[in-house]
Amino acid sequence: MLTYMSILIGFLLDLALGDPKWMPHPVRLIGRAVSAMEKRLRKWFPKTEKGERAAGLCLAVLVPVIVLILSAELMWLCFKVTPALYMVVQALLCWQCLAMKDLRGESTKVQKALEEGDLEKARKQVSRIVGRDTEELSSAGVARAAVETVAENFSDGVIAPLLCMLVGGAPLALTYKAINTMDSMVGYKNEKYLHFGRAAAKLDDAANWLPSRFSAFLWMLSAGLTGNSLKGAFRIWKRDRRKHASPNAGQTEAACAGSLGIRLAGPISYFGEPVEKEYIGDPDRDIRTSDIRKTNRMMLVGSFLCLFLGLAIRFLVCYYNDWILI
Repeated sequence: MLTYMSILIGFLLDLALGDPKWMPHPVRLIGRAVSAMEKRLRKWFPKTEKGERAAGLCLAVLVPVIVLILSAELMWLCFKVTPALYMVVQALLCWQCLAMKDLRGESTKVQKALEEGDLEKARKQVSRIVGRDTEELSSAGVARAAVETVAENFSDGVIAPLLCMLVGGAPLALTYKAINTMDSMVGYKNEKYLHFGRAAAKLDDAANWLPSRFSAFLWMLSAGLTGNSLKGAFRIWKRDRRKHASPNAGQTEAACAGSLGIRLAGPISYFGEPVEKEYIGDPDRDIRTSDIRKTNRMMLVGSFLCLFLGLAIRFLVCYYNDWILI
């Protein structure tokens, strides 16, 4: 039952406190480790296409394996000292693997700026949570960017790490975060990372394949529970989930667009360069500032659904197989 309590406490801590800037964060430590390993691997391997791919493959294997081993060893040592320490440390690590509070908080700041009529402030605020150019976005464009960010990060910022906790506690959740962090640092299709980051990007796609689809299912249920359109979410998810460059990001974006009856994605700009993207959803109506609030509500309801369903399934599996609950 210690792991159950750790997951629940970590979930509630994130919901209440988010990610305090003053607090040391394991993801930042992982990021520094990725940077250090990248420098060494680039020195050790030849600067050719095959050499860079081999170096990137080593990085993609070493980072998650090292994180899994070290975090599992930490949990084992804590349990040997006292079960109470095990529960406290695991709860803290679970807390730091989730992003519900930050997703809701940052997007709500965008919403408030739009409600105040301060478009410039809204553009600056949304630039903190998206990678696209925001200087020329209209009010609708800013609201769309915020909604898309919450919908997309629902999977890799909440549901994927939560599922990992439910299966393998904090060590597996941290391993997932290591894969996600590594991809965000080297998984680019530019000159520097096209070959070196290939393995990390593929590994991240694989790690998110199941969570992203389960997240879309949760989003549909959340839509029905919050007065939005479950039927619309399913229809657009079924039709448009593959209209995204990522094999996973389009899952929740499509469900979100359908649940609200709006159109997401479409042409955007990165670093001054226009990028053509397919639209996701139908333009049944114009996007509104209030859609940010509705999106956050569905994100939170879906998170609670995942927690309760996961804990119940984990308990039943252990109970009927006579496994020891730690």
